[in-house]
Amino acid sequence: MKRKLTFFSLTFILFGSSLSAQQKVPSKGTELKLAQAILADQKLKYVDSLARQVIKEGFNAGSGYSQIWARDLNTFIETALEERSPADVRGAILLFFQMQQPNGEMVDGYVLKKDFTWHDDTPYYSNNAPDHVGFKNTVETDQESSLIQLLGKYIQKTKDYSILDESVGGLSVKERIQLMLDYLKRERYNTKYHLLWGAMTADWGDVQPHDDFGCDWNALSNEAIDVYDNAMLIIALKLLIEIQPNAAKTADWKAFKKELETNSRRYLWDQKRQKFIPHIYPKSSPLPKGFDENKIHYHGGTAIAIEAGLLKRSEIATVNKQMLENVRLSGMPSIGLTLYPTYPVGFFKGWMAEPYHYQNGGDWTWFGGRMIQQLIQHGFYQEAYNELQPMIDRVVKNKGFYEWYGKNDVPSGSGKFKGSAGVLSKAIAMINQWASETTTQQQ
Repeated sequence: MKRKLTFFSLTFILFGSSLSAQQKVPSKGTELKLAQAILADQKLKYVDSLARQVIKEGFNAGSGYSQIWARDLNTFIETALEERSPADVRGAILLFFQMQQPNGEMVDGYVLKKDFTWHDDTPYYSNNAPDHVGFKNTVETDQESSLIQLLGKYIQKTKDYSILDESVGGLSVKERIQLMLDYLKRERYNTKYHLLWGAMTADWGDVQPHDDFGCDWNALSNEAIDVYDNAMLIIALKLLIEIQPNAAKTADWKAFKKELETNSRRYLWDQKRQKFIPHIYPKSSPLPKGFDENKIHYHGGTAIAIEAGLLKRSEIATVNKQMLENVRLSGMPSIGLTLYPTYPVGFFKGWMAEPYHYQNGGDWTWFGGRMIQQLIQHGFYQEAYNELQPMIDRVVKNKGFYEWYGKNDVPSGSGKFKGSAGVLSKAIAMINQWASETTTQQQ
């Protein structure tokens, strides 16, 4: 994601190319043979070990980033809870609630005031956390849902339900959760489509076109509805219902979740093309005349939609094949490819103006790894193992978890991007668990 004027995310770090290694793994064989191959794979063990070393270093997003982001921590919290004390994780989560704004709005993240070294026209402050500064990329609408997911995963893994009753500025955490949902319904909810909206960005990204910085909602923004924002809230509501099944608002949460599920399918799923449309533009569109945006496949948003339960198993198989074909046509390294085809040259300003740069077609393990998790979750074990290989190989080659990759697998951005480390660690744990259970059952 775009960070507020950080050096490492604006600099290419060049290494040699590393081509896809899908052809190096077995494409056929029995489940037992596949399971044995997975358990014997030393690269998986190495990458998981390296991921844990990186995540053990702290909750900030990665090298070059002093800030702690909700959307990042949400993707490596399970491993963090195994490598850091639960008390430390609990404190990091509660600080987000301390940074909540009076209108219920949640920040992207926070940093100690002494580390607030970049220019920001709209920093966020809170009397509940006087030593910290908050920040937010307001073109996005995933901050509240990311924090609810983060909290839900923490409770599921630690069984620490007491955090819900923790008082923050005179309000309990569970009361503050409802304020966040009320904020989304009031400020980011389209009453025609009954879906969340944000600014037009590339897939899950937080950079809008036609704007030099691109992360803040302004006169250049275009209201847009996409599957990513809505799928993130569906997942958040599902977790909220699971951790508070008997809460007074549970019926409302279930109804809201059902509404988002129904309307995401109704308005965003293209049944004929078997893909999600990139955007609905309720007002003005930023697209060049004659440009058919619906030719673009959004890989990241699709992965999150699968996690939200929006696709049937047969549809998952179809969109996964589409992703593989997009990788082939683009020449990019893995299904972490953000989108394909890319937006045209110059549609975005700055370095995203070129195809296959950053969120305009860059390859992000941070989301590709989540697609691997969903393939495992839905029983596509061979596909998951095959498609994981390019991501594993480049970690082994570079001895690090880079933020994103360009053409020829050139690594860029933070060299210790914890979101990438977290999603790979979780994917490895999931596929190892399946392999262990399969081996035990069939031997």
